[in-house]
Amino acid sequence: MEARVLVADDHRILREGIRRILEAHADLRVVAEADTGEEAVRLAAEAAPNVAVIDVTMPRLSGIEAIRRIRSGSPQTRCLALSMHETHAQVTQALQAGASGYVVKTASAEEFVDAVRATADGKSYLSPSIAHCVVEAIAQPRDGSAFTVAQLSGREREVLQLIAEGLSSKEIAGVLGVSLKTVETHRSNLMGKLNIRKASKLVRIAIHEGLVAP
Repeated sequence: MEARVLVADDHRILREGIRRILEAHADLRVVAEADTGEEAVRLAAEAAPNVAVIDVTMPRLSGIEAIRRIRSGSPQTRCLALSMHETHAQVTQALQAGASGYVVKTASAEEFVDAVRATADGKSYLSPSIAHCVVEAIAQPRDGSAFTVAQLSGREREVLQLIAEGLSSKEIAGVLGVSLKTVETHRSNLMGKLNIRKASKLVRIAIHEGLVAP
């Protein structure tokens, strides 16, 4: 049976490359492309793909948040996270958001096709180079007092990402369609929850967590 695929990446050349790789196989067809997280969420609802290949680091709305929204609003679509990063934090966040698999951009075309097929078949797939992250996450003892980015609300993660992208509070308010006071409240809550005193550290945290590219 043919698998219908949505490809979301903010780099056009990568989307075109992925389309060529997938459509070289009769059982795979790209039915939609998105260059933002918001567009990916919308197209998942409209095109009803079997698989959404989502770049985890995209501007405005991160791929991780897009995965979370797709799984909530379009549960028939399974998500495969795609990234150049192999960090423990990013892998675990993508899986916690609802991704069925995680494949790195250094993977071969053959591995990538295998990952898409596995996702379409309802299976899980992890690139061998990042499988250890899942093992570490399971083995690592949890500190009940520590608050992590994964525990932030969706809107708080959006604000954190936009801060890290260099937007002012006024610009963030415009992007999200909320008041300046609301943005300042989110900023204050972020610093309190993450136990930091300097706003500059929010950027470092966002980079470390894979919300934005370094």
